[in-house]
Amino acid sequence: MTETLPYLEETRTAYDTVAADYAETLKDHLAGAPLERALLGAFAELVEAGPVADVGCGPGRITTYLDKLGVDVRGVDLSPEMVAVARRLYPGISFVVGTMTDLDLPDGALAGLVAWYSIIHTPPERLPLVFAEFARVVRPGGHLMTAFQAPWEGDFEKRRIEQAYGHAVAADAYRLSPDRITDLLAAAGFEVTTRVVRRPEGPLESTPQAYLLARR
Repeated sequence: MTETLPYLEETRTAYDTVAADYAETLKDHLAGAPLERALLGAFAELVEAGPVADVGCGPGRITTYLDKLGVDVRGVDLSPEMVAVARRLYPGISFVVGTMTDLDLPDGALAGLVAWYSIIHTPPERLPLVFAEFARVVRPGGHLMTAFQAPWEGDFEKRRIEQAYGHAVAADAYRLSPDRITDLLAAAGFEVTTRVVRRPEGPLESTPQAYLLARR
């Protein structure tokens, strides 16, 4: 059963609102992000042929990048408008609407799962539920790749977003401690094998950016 919690409704509405402009703004972002490309490339080699789910895929930019690397990947997103944009831009890839705590997948169905800046709208107290669901659908020996903004200090920072990509929106975002996320992943059955934290770059970033690669 799909959840209808207030934070999910706010997040869904916000991304429905910005979907087209979000896709246009970030469409070429990976071209200037060699570190991110390297990390995604390593993930693609580890998962081999897949299947892989890009959970919180937005308009599909990471999904299609993995697809071009030969990964059997499909996208899942909370926002119907984001899914509609992704389907229009990348008609050869499967995109479905869904929530990360209620994935429509059998136990152990995946060789890998990507959560690329998609856990950032989940209240920290609900992250154990998210990671438990990730552990349910990723088979033993499978891999998880997650990216998120980190605070300069502390476990997390909460930020209210009221403007995004030229639109008025209303949603919360969380900057998350890599140490805390590592511990939560371990509690769910994932071992973090690679951890990268870099300083912010460019006008869209104001805090460190974290990338964790983990094995189930």
